[in-house]
Amino acid sequence: MTLFSHWIVGPGALGRLIALRLADHARVTLVGRRPPSPIQRLMTPEGETLTRRLGVAVIGALPDETPSIVHLTTKATTALPASDALARALPMDSPLVLWQNGVGSQQAITQRWPGPVLCASTTEGAHVQGDTQVTHAGHGRTFIGALDGRHRELASQLAGVLTLAGLSSEPVDDIGVRLWRKLAVNAAINPLVARFGIANGELRDPPYRSQVEALIEEIAAIMAAEGLKPPEGEGIDGWRQLVWQVIDATAGNLASMLQDVMAGRPTEHEAILGPLLAAARRHKLPAEHIEMHFRYLAAHQST
Repeated sequence: MTLFSHWIVGPGALGRLIALRLADHARVTLVGRRPPSPIQRLMTPEGETLTRRLGVAVIGALPDETPSIVHLTTKATTALPASDALARALPMDSPLVLWQNGVGSQQAITQRWPGPVLCASTTEGAHVQGDTQVTHAGHGRTFIGALDGRHRELASQLAGVLTLAGLSSEPVDDIGVRLWRKLAVNAAINPLVARFGIANGELRDPPYRSQVEALIEEIAAIMAAEGLKPPEGEGIDGWRQLVWQVIDATAGNLASMLQDVMAGRPTEHEAILGPLLAAARRHKLPAEHIEMHFRYLAAHQST
């Protein structure tokens, strides 16, 4: 299978980053609820500006072509209805890649989508400036795989295409574990930057650093109870190392949850913090700080 035609459904920061990086290597169509601008600019971490013309479409009036692969880059809260709309319009064997934060939506979509489903966990940092520009704020790494370990060849091929396009990627057999690790990192970073309106790197400074540490302590205990280990190190020290590595690598980035707050959009606090709170209840573990930020974000969203 040749991945020569990519649909990116969800023209937010991550969707446009993927689209612009792939544009020199494949035919790309950016799909939104309303028509995205076909002319898009990417500001790279190296200070370069890349301007590309992309194919564009709306999810209610999709092109007649059959894409080689579809990237679903919507928020977790809208991923399931978006996938249902795509399933009605595409051949049953169409491959789908899920780029959502948190856990939960991936499992639900995998059960309902008729074709191959891959999940992606990425630490690439990006934020938008209006409808025509996205800043790639920091290089990261992307892991790709199916929840059931299938479709390894497809995952390898996609990882190769993304790496060639400048998004370092790797196929893995344990994507479920990777998604939980990403959730742990997001839970330690996103609620704080969203609440205080700061870039990721500012978490290294007082008074935020101690609040990150308080979240890491609760998250590490929950991960241990769930039998999930950090990629390096042991216990809380391993999770601490992972979180601070990501903060350093994305110091200039505005996290997705902060971007949502700034734009007045619903946040993904339920997809990111909700699973941790549920696990804490199952294991009868304290989660005072996670609960506090969950309640704050829920209240902010309802005002």
